[in-house]
Amino acid sequence: MSESNLRWSILPLVAGVQLSNSLYSTALPMVVKERCINTTTTTTTNNNTTSTDSWQSAVSDFYMTYKILKQLLPIVPGLALAWLGDRGWRRAPILVPLVGFILSRLVTLLVLSLDWPLEVLWVDGALSGLCGGFVVFWGGTMALLSLNSSDKERSSLMMRAELTNGMAGVVGCVASGHLFDLTAAVGWSPGVMIVVACLVLHALCVLHVVFCLQVHAPRDCEYQKELKAESDQRIQVVTMVLLWLAGVLYDAAASSSKNILVLFQLMEPLHWNVTQVGYGDASGFLVIITSFLGATVMSRWVSDLSLITIGMLSYAAGMLLMAFVTTTYMFYIARTLTLFSLMPMPIIQSLLSQQVHGSSYGIVLTSLQLCRKISSAVTNPLYVLIYKHTLNWFPGIVFIISSIIAIVAIIPIRILDSGGAVSSSYQRVYEDEDTDKDDLVQLTNDCTDDINHFDKQFKVSGGKETGGMCLQDDNDTEIYKKMKI
Repeated sequence: MSESNLRWSILPLVAGVQLSNSLYSTALPMVVKERCINTTTTTTTNNNTTSTDSWQSAVSDFYMTYKILKQLLPIVPGLALAWLGDRGWRRAPILVPLVGFILSRLVTLLVLSLDWPLEVLWVDGALSGLCGGFVVFWGGTMALLSLNSSDKERSSLMMRAELTNGMAGVVGCVASGHLFDLTAAVGWSPGVMIVVACLVLHALCVLHVVFCLQVHAPRDCEYQKELKAESDQRIQVVTMVLLWLAGVLYDAAASSSKNILVLFQLMEPLHWNVTQVGYGDASGFLVIITSFLGATVMSRWVSDLSLITIGMLSYAAGMLLMAFVTTTYMFYIARTLTLFSLMPMPIIQSLLSQQVHGSSYGIVLTSLQLCRKISSAVTNPLYVLIYKHTLNWFPGIVFIISSIIAIVAIIPIRILDSGGAVSSSYQRVYEDEDTDKDDLVQLTNDCTDDINHFDKQFKVSGGKETGGMCLQDDNDTEIYKKMKI
């Protein structure tokens, strides 16, 4: 598949999925907030406690359980879907999570329409997780991009996917606040119109995968041959471990603080409404665009490892300032410092895929995504607990912790950079799916005939002169014998 066909086949799918998810992720906190406020108002009145503290604590507890379900449940089904993808079923890691999105949104629609208890939304997170969720969808997408791109263009292609993801996220976040208000204006339950829109978008994505997604990823046993380059296996393993460690650490800092940022926007000192939350989330997706542009421009002068370092430093600086945000304009200044914070992960994925055989792209990239989710599942409850206990005196302390973890994640990258540039441990020797196999067979036969002819001449000459080539001594003869073997 050419790069152009691949782009027009996958990128619309990425845009549709992210548009739907961003609509939902922006509206969900507002629904949870309103439900928690309504539930705790009566209780706090009877107990003479502070209403604000009660609903904020309820929102934090709900999100902690909801995020853990979405982060831990995809582990086993995610590995199974990645294994199926590497066996040739490339649509499986993409299609199954989309079906899970539809089922989970149906549950949410029932909760909003029938006024079911808020805890039923945990079923939403469970269904999405058991079908793989976005983590498996993204891993399958990256594996398909890796299989159909060269090492040189892979990072750029992954960044384009991230760019598409970000632009769709901006549109979804901005539109969600207005749709949420429109839902209330027509008399529907809050969030119903957004969930219906999400269902329609996910259904269209399923149809796109079934009928439009061009999957021509070659199977290793058929026509994708990869030759292992001569390199030290120990160095290759160390490279993968360091890249893996950097990616997991950085995501633990970024994803956990992102979850807290949702609460930070809803509560004091910002206390945003749904429209402001939508614009705040949109600013986060705009960082994807600036990261893409930054990687495209700076890649002309700096290496991939340096780009990763710049991105991590950008995030650490932004989170450090975010810890001291008390007004809306300060929030956007802190966001500005994170302009390049989304460069690291696509580049880490690209470098990791260059260290393994093509038949392992799916399992390696999906496993990285799952490890990132596991680390988030471990750190997110800790972040929530710290945030709850510091809410009244310093709510930004969690962002300082994220900044420190991001700095620590730079250490493995600098170790790699000091040891030399990371290069591909595998090189393709036959990657054009349209190439005629008979040409390769004929080339092999021609080489075999040349060796046989060379062997006959060697025997006739007694090992001294062969087909115009003089073997000066026994050492040359020994070299010839090794060539023949």
